[in-house]
Amino acid sequence: MGLGPWIHLGNQDLGDLGAKWTRIGPADLDLSIEAAALDDAFGRGGVHRRGQVVLRPYRRGGAMRSVNERTYLNSGRFQEEADVHRALWEKGFPTVEPLGFAFRPYSWGVEGIYFTRYVKALPWANAFGRTAELLPQLARLIDSLSDWGLLAPDLNATNFMIDEQASLLALDWDRAGWSKPGKAVRDAYLRRLDRSLYRLNAPMEIRAMVQNLA
Repeated sequence: MGLGPWIHLGNQDLGDLGAKWTRIGPADLDLSIEAAALDDAFGRGGVHRRGQVVLRPYRRGGAMRSVNERTYLNSGRFQEEADVHRALWEKGFPTVEPLGFAFRPYSWGVEGIYFTRYVKALPWANAFGRTAELLPQLARLIDSLSDWGLLAPDLNATNFMIDEQASLLALDWDRAGWSKPGKAVRDAYLRRLDRSLYRLNAPMEIRAMVQNLA
């Protein structure tokens, strides 16, 4: 699961995304293919794919979004996500392959885009009827994160995908960071999942399955 070296490329033209980007990632990333919508994708800012690359613009949520939707002080937050994601991939954790990020000056700071490898998959949030069969995988995934002490506060029900081999994948490691391993981390994940299931109007029996993992 090892990744090749990532390089620093400045003054990159990303086509309809504009110019003057700095990109961190593999040298051979092909972004020249016409953009295609990911109709099932959850996420702010217009998540889409170009060939085998998925692009996710960084956009703020919550109350902050009405004040500042896309400006970040610097690229540190993007780098932190890439570092966590790369570490997970290289451990063999069930996630999509990270392909780096790009940023450029915007307003009083920078704006950013995150890149991952495209995987044909169905969002768990669109297939709650499969929850019972996926529950053991979900439990192992949460246990692994808890044992490592990795807390990803944005990891909710919309961040889980079911691939063609019926494997559950987790994605979106924005704001994730390392903390003390143990039950507190596990409980935080279960609370977050329950809140997101409630907001998605998931059936009560689905919420109960997840709550019973506690």
